[in-house]
Amino acid sequence: MWYQQQIKLAEKQRGFHLITQEIIQAIPQIALIKYGLLHLLLKHTSASLLLNENCDKSVRTDIERYFLKLVPEQYNWIHNYEGEDDMPAHIKSSILGCSLLLPISDGQLSLGIWQGIWLGEHRYHGGKRSVIATLQGELL
Repeated sequence: MWYQQQIKLAEKQRGFHLITQEIIQAIPQIALIKYGLLHLLLKHTSASLLLNENCDKSVRTDIERYFLKLVPEQYNWIHNYEGEDDMPAHIKSSILGCSLLLPISDGQLSLGIWQGIWLGEHRYHGGKRSVIATLQGELL
């Protein structure tokens, strides 16, 4: 079985946000898959997708603080057409990536107990974000 859809994520403030449930709720077809793969592609160059801690919010806060220090806004960036946070957002997206490939087992994402899907919003006003989800697998 192959299935694809676009998921519109609600606008989020800058930082890292746990979006696992938004993704799962948007693709109920996952429950039909015995084993397979879910590919997620974030269609933006100033945000990112990653897999990390799903329980303690302080991890997301610490990672945001780290990337603010690693890629400062106050720098002599040449590309600044959309504001001081624009070029740093592109760099963070390049470092972290914009896609995930996740296994499915017995109708569920097969993630580690402490793993969740994160959206890294690197702009102050990034707006709504879109993810293309492509599902492939053997039916139950």
